[in-house]
Amino acid sequence: MPYAFTLADVEYLTSADGARALAACDALPLTDASWLADVATARREVGERYAAVLETVLLRRKSASKLDDAGSWLLTGDALQQASASPVAAHRARRLAGRDVHDVTCSIGADLAALAGTAARCVGSDLDPVRLAMARHNCGQAGVAPLIVRADALTPVTRDAVVVADPARRDSSGRRTWRPGDFVPALDELADVHSGRDIVVKCAPGLDPAAAPWAREVELVSLDGQVRESCLWSAGLATAGRRATVLHSGGAEWTITDAESDDVAVAEPGEWLVDPDGAVVRAGLVRHYAARHGLWQLDERIAYLTGDVPPPGVRAFRVLEFGRYSEKELRAVLRRRGIGRVEILVRGLDVDPNTLRRRLKPSGADEASVVLTRIGRTPTAFVCRAERVPG
Repeated sequence: MPYAFTLADVEYLTSADGARALAACDALPLTDASWLADVATARREVGERYAAVLETVLLRRKSASKLDDAGSWLLTGDALQQASASPVAAHRARRLAGRDVHDVTCSIGADLAALAGTAARCVGSDLDPVRLAMARHNCGQAGVAPLIVRADALTPVTRDAVVVADPARRDSSGRRTWRPGDFVPALDELADVHSGRDIVVKCAPGLDPAAAPWAREVELVSLDGQVRESCLWSAGLATAGRRATVLHSGGAEWTITDAESDDVAVAEPGEWLVDPDGAVVRAGLVRHYAARHGLWQLDERIAYLTGDVPPPGVRAFRVLEFGRYSEKELRAVLRRRGIGRVEILVRGLDVDPNTLRRRLKPSGADEASVVLTRIGRTPTAFVCRAERVPG
């Protein structure tokens, strides 16, 4: 069970004694093998607050890959899991720069701290007093000071500010698609309560856009190749119908919308295969991406693209040979080419890559990527060399 922080815990953790305790426990390995000994040490050094201190140290370590400069933040396990990654939060904040903004589900402040850095005025609110106390501390650590109040997201306490919401998911286990009622507060209730206001709602990527008819723009956002969220923008904020935004931890980013041309052909394979970023695929902008980069489709229902020059900055697949897919023929090709290490990518065929790899029994000194897909009704195998294209 996750540790349940209290206001007394927050008060202690932000005190001088708490800072010393956190520094002492941060030196502990906190591994499975050392856990019992580490707990004994923490209890001896810290006293009754040892559990809050150890949980904070562990959560700060987990947050390092998600939140920038969160080594001094206070977090809960659930809040960290739902928090926007820092580059994603910063992207959203840039879109709202100069506006008055109210984060109505501010939690521990991951989005709030970013919004407060770009907004003209910024308010954060939540119902959980512990998370609000953490948000005050975290925003202070980030060098911003938004107004933070306790309020229900379904009870407006501001008038003209842009409403930003990140509703909690009721149950994410095994779920790939979402409905408005799967969120707390429910999306339709949020939209009704704040009707007439500019509103931005962060959602799970699997939400059907038809479930939020008030949204005029649906933005899919990926970070370092992983789709992180779907963001819904109301009419006063929308600049496109569908948008894909691709972010990288190093700072590079690009975006594409349905305002661009999608005039591309379906034709024979070129020298390269390109698998568009997941945000592009989920946003339904594969053809727009192809048109931007001079690519074309192998099949109008398959997301793999092809061309003679791949886009800059992507991992693309130089085609060595291709043909109708059969396991026997693919095994022969790999043997002939001396390929012992093989990456298998599948789209449009009912093939499990791990099971297939074991049956292929590749052996040899070379390596390759195998792309299995279909062109029309023909199952097709591409043997490729994956290359990172300079960007």
